[in-house]
Amino acid sequence: MRLLFLGDMVGRSGRTAVWERLPGLISDFRLDFVIVNGENAAGGFGITEEIFKLTLAAGADVVTTGNHVWDQREALEFSMREERFLRPANFPRGTPGRGSGVYLARNGARVLVSNIMGRVFMNPDLDDPFQAVERELAACPLGEQADAVVIDFHAEATSEKMCFAHFVDGRASLVVGTHTHQPTADHQILNGGTAYLTDAGMCGDYDSSLGMDKEEPLNRFLSKVPKGRFEAAGGPATICGVGVDISDRTGLAERIAPLRLGPRLEETVPSFWQGR
Repeated sequence: MRLLFLGDMVGRSGRTAVWERLPGLISDFRLDFVIVNGENAAGGFGITEEIFKLTLAAGADVVTTGNHVWDQREALEFSMREERFLRPANFPRGTPGRGSGVYLARNGARVLVSNIMGRVFMNPDLDDPFQAVERELAACPLGEQADAVVIDFHAEATSEKMCFAHFVDGRASLVVGTHTHQPTADHQILNGGTAYLTDAGMCGDYDSSLGMDKEEPLNRFLSKVPKGRFEAAGGPATICGVGVDISDRTGLAERIAPLRLGPRLEETVPSFWQGR
């Protein structure tokens, strides 16, 4: 199975770039399954139902989120009826929406996607992410109820992300970090066969501060006096993510490489996709 994960869409620039490029990527590389993190898609803060549906229309199979999931209040309502919209699974019991689901890939494989949020430098009141993923994997084990398992671990601390990946190594196809908006260069396959990347980066304008217009963040560092609101940067976007080839036999990763397309960062497409 061939899977693409795209990092946090930020604002109009980021979501438009994804909508424009994703159909061609699916066609050109015959992708079986696509996951997009959409928690910053609406002006940098949250996601609307319209943006969610347009992301699906572009070819995404699932949209994951994170700590900004409820910034647009309408998400509280549409999350309860949209099975392909995920919020972190370790939110408190009774939170609207769902944290994971099993979806059918284009090749017929059953894919468990789980969205889990870290606690270090984030929200220490959340349920333990390690216990949360243990429950998800026990309910839908790789090789039994799922042919592939993908976890979007939305977290700040690299140590928490790496320990989380080692905890599920051999029981998940891919653990990919989101939240920091900075693509890392540590893509690898762990000893047990789980593909891992500390952060997929963002789909947005990299002439910015994490996808936001850089003037106000810079002002706050220099003066400590807010002059206005953070606004999503509107320049040309680079889309960042990761491509993974997953064994149809074991559900574990065979290959992993970053995908980056746009004007600011060095462009790269997984080389192992070229010959398919």
